[in-house]
Amino acid sequence: MAFENLTERLSKAIKNLTGRGRVSEEDLRATMREIRLALLEADVNYDTVKKFVANVREKASGTDIMEGLNPAQQIVKIVNDELTATMGEEAVPLNKSPKIPTIIMMAGLQGAGKTTTVAKLAYKLKNENNARPLLIAADIYRPAAIDQLEILGRDLDIPVFSMGTDVNPRDIVRAGLEKAAENKNDYVFIDTAGRLQIDEELMQELKDIAEIADPDEILLTVDAMTGQNAAETAKGFSASLDLTGVVLTKLDGDTRGGAALSIRDVTGKPIKFVGQGEKPTDLDVFYPDRMASRILGMGDVLTLIEKAQRDFDEEEQTKQLEKMRQNTFDFNDFVAQLKQVQSMGPMEDLLKMIPGMANNPALANVNLDAKQFAHLEAIVSSMTPEERENPDLINPSRRRRLAAGAGRPIVEVNRMIKQFDQMRKMMNQATNGNFGGIDKMMSGSGMDMSSMMGGMNGGMPKGNLGQKMQNFAVKQAARRLQKAKKKRGRK
Repeated sequence: MAFENLTERLSKAIKNLTGRGRVSEEDLRATMREIRLALLEADVNYDTVKKFVANVREKASGTDIMEGLNPAQQIVKIVNDELTATMGEEAVPLNKSPKIPTIIMMAGLQGAGKTTTVAKLAYKLKNENNARPLLIAADIYRPAAIDQLEILGRDLDIPVFSMGTDVNPRDIVRAGLEKAAENKNDYVFIDTAGRLQIDEELMQELKDIAEIADPDEILLTVDAMTGQNAAETAKGFSASLDLTGVVLTKLDGDTRGGAALSIRDVTGKPIKFVGQGEKPTDLDVFYPDRMASRILGMGDVLTLIEKAQRDFDEEEQTKQLEKMRQNTFDFNDFVAQLKQVQSMGPMEDLLKMIPGMANNPALANVNLDAKQFAHLEAIVSSMTPEERENPDLINPSRRRRLAAGAGRPIVEVNRMIKQFDQMRKMMNQATNGNFGGIDKMMSGSGMDMSSMMGGMNGGMPKGNLGQKMQNFAVKQAARRLQKAKKKRGRK
């Protein structure tokens, strides 16, 4: 996960101040030293680090302890504010033309994920804004670049304009813009050529295309995993092109996070989007305040909620909750729920969006392998249709058959069925408005998230925190059901 190493180092640096009534000059100096080392290890630009540490030190020294805050909390707030400021204060939306089409030109080095990002962004606008995008394939140099864009366009149902590799990219862009005007496309994306490194020929071509298209946005795609080099690349492109923003890709593969912290400071250009995954939906608006919160291990609840709203089918969820209320929730529904959770992304990343979970030592040994979900699904797939719809049919001999069919130990089958029964009982109570005894059920029955993950090789931290999280989730589900029922009643 992004910023994993940085989060750990910053937490250790600030932890040394915990429990102190005041911060001495020596304490502050030691903390600043650790913060400086943490940022440098994260491959943040040296000048950015110097400026960051100086600003934090200035704000932290000589400041009286704020009412209700201990020194550690105060330093955390100052660091959080400075991280947010370094990355750009707030999210910057796409520039939009007053009349169609809005033209977005993508630039970047080869291998940064430019073509994939073009398709993701077009897909995002199509889904969220009902946009009618057109993709122009103007990269004639990279082998199969045009084929890649056409395949992505076909898969996402987005039209692609191409003229092959024997036509000058400038002519392709002119013809593509004419096609967009003819089709009345409201967004046009130009996928330009990249190079392994910046050269004069490439920059001239990009300048010419920018002059022809007069784009509303020139977005630079940079690979987060290149660290400081990403910031230097952005600086190089910025010198020749009037960049309006940056898209940071492969953030999920970068545990350091130096690029995200350096680019805005080095170039003055905002990061507008971040790519974290390979799915078409794995492109998110960049919120500096949320990212700062994640870096400091304070979670990112808003992004988690948005993921859930985007990836969960609300109508399907309402049906599932109604079945829970009527106690007719079966194994088919159980598998459907698991798949919806999986669609949100790696479980480790989701858990770290919950406040306090990023640095929880209990999470360090958690093994949330996707295979665990596959094992649960294999057990359910070994059931007959009657067994899936009526879990009460599953007696000991049938359990042995399920274990053999799924190739899993019998104890794993028993554990899953027990957890399913407990969840069904708990959800039935909650969706009928009966929250009494849920805490007791959770603490006394062993119904915790570690169990839900299969109880294999670790799990979520047990105890009060885990119980509260589960209680909260159950109550939220019940509220959604009641809200849906009220909505149906008003129709």
